[in-house]
Amino acid sequence: YALVGHSERRHIIGEKDEAINKKVKAVLAHDIIPILCVGETLAEREDHKAKEVVKKQLEKAMNEIVLDNNALVIAYEPVWAIGTGINASADDAEEMSFFIREHLAKLYSNSIAEKTIILYGGSVKTDNIGDFLSRDNVDGALVGGASLDASSFANLIRIGENV
Repeated sequence: YALVGHSERRHIIGEKDEAINKKVKAVLAHDIIPILCVGETLAEREDHKAKEVVKKQLEKAMNEIVLDNNALVIAYEPVWAIGTGINASADDAEEMSFFIREHLAKLYSNSIAEKTIILYGGSVKTDNIGDFLSRDNVDGALVGGASLDASSFANLIRIGENV
């Protein structure tokens, strides 16, 4: 697996959608499964453009890419909920994950959309991971800072096993 389009690369380094598309193609060409990260900033969310932004990121990243073996994972990481103290709700994660799955069906097929793993990544912690994982369209978590402490990470895994 390889992360592609992570929010820090997009927003700190300035990585563009076209470069992300090239990386997805390169990763797939080497039989590595890309974890494509998509997500909106707080300003984009407040302007009611979250879905428009994620749709554009998804379409540009997957431009001219044929998916026939479901070798793709999508990680929804709302930039506004990462290290800001503002937390996304499980409802927020479910709504966007459903939207992503729905859009994958339009781009590819219902079968690919249903089989694509969609992760949520935005300040995932032991006190919220169960809520996120209990949602129908959230298949797992992309864990950042909470993975740096072995005990905390082990607790996340234990909670995830029981959802």
